[in-house]
Amino acid sequence: MNIMLFHSAYGPRPAVHAAADRLRAAGHHVHVPDLYGGQTAGTLEEGMAVKDAIGKEELLKRAVMAAAPYSEQGLVYAGFSMGASIAQTMALGDEKARGLLLLHGTSDIADNASVDDLPVQLHVADPDPFESHDWLNAWYLRMGRAGADTEVYRYPGAGHLYTDPDLPDYDEEAAERTWAIALAFLESL
Repeated sequence: MNIMLFHSAYGPRPAVHAAADRLRAAGHHVHVPDLYGGQTAGTLEEGMAVKDAIGKEELLKRAVMAAAPYSEQGLVYAGFSMGASIAQTMALGDEKARGLLLLHGTSDIADNASVDDLPVQLHVADPDPFESHDWLNAWYLRMGRAGADTEVYRYPGAGHLYTDPDLPDYDEEAAERTWAIALAFLESL
């Protein structure tokens, strides 16, 4: 499977590359675009400042440029937090998308979004400061109306970016469970 994996607001940190290596070890071809042009952040505040300085439209443009050489083959879009938001936007706009793997985040869904049984899997902390229960319930219903086949996995007590071992949010048990479920999802596509 060809996977386009987008980093979080922290930038392309070691955990993103470790995740890509984990996916490669399972036999997938993984592309990890650097949407920040070489910048990484040590704190969420720094990461949000970098994201805001680049701008949402420019980040999406960079994502489209990174995916363009591979999209004809059919990509699985994946991402962490902010990168999940970008992955969702990309997958919903790419008629050849093979799947969508969201880790720690979602995004708004356009009213006219339409996909044909796109397999979607979301892994999120419960509670998550950026993904409230009301938001996730509404998001799930909107994804269904758009035509996605969506699974949601919630991890009680985990921090927002619980798969990143270098952050205080890290939860080893939740992270390992997430990767086991995600790898089975990717294998099924």
